[in-house]
Amino acid sequence: MIAASPGEEISLRAICDAVGVKMPTLYHFFGSKQGLLEAVIERGFDLYLSVKSAHESTGDPIQDMRDGWDAHVAFGLANPGFYTLMYGKVRPGYSPAPQSRPSEILLELARRADAQGRLVVPPEQAAAHILVTNIGVTLRQIVLAQTDRTLSDAVRDGAIAAITGTAAAPGTGRADIHRVLEHVAAHPDTLGLEETAMLSAWLRRLAAADDAVGQ
Repeated sequence: MIAASPGEEISLRAICDAVGVKMPTLYHFFGSKQGLLEAVIERGFDLYLSVKSAHESTGDPIQDMRDGWDAHVAFGLANPGFYTLMYGKVRPGYSPAPQSRPSEILLELARRADAQGRLVVPPEQAAAHILVTNIGVTLRQIVLAQTDRTLSDAVRDGAIAAITGTAAAPGTGRADIHRVLEHVAAHPDTLGLEETAMLSAWLRRLAAADDAVGQ
């Protein structure tokens, strides 16, 4: 019913009639309509994570963030009924427990990127930045009922640039350093692991020195 009418209110009576049970039976298992919806939300996250787990890691946390962004948008567009329940029903102070599962995956990627010296913000802020922009882009496309890959790619790349420090205009010392650092870290096979680690360490020292001069 949710899939057939995304965003529409679903009647408990209609659900009971479709399943062939009485209202007390539904309340026995789920407690309330909200309890039933939370079970559906959890099912939605199960489906979402099964799609994400089908994608193998590239070994590069930043590239995995890009791929995860695209998988997130694709799931939302393919399952607008589930998605609007998962991320579109907003109540102050309320966050469905299953929302934490994909958030933890994203945070782990951010921590790996941070350990490689590729973030200019704390990993918690980086993960939040990616998640909120990803949700916003997906909901906009659902609201407009049309795919906008150009917008999604632009916002994705802008969010990645913001957390990796590559968003400033070319010629800005700090941004140029981080662009090289990001490229080196994303292509470790070009120079080899030892050389990549050495160059990355030098670039981080240059970035830190540039920050000190700026202060």
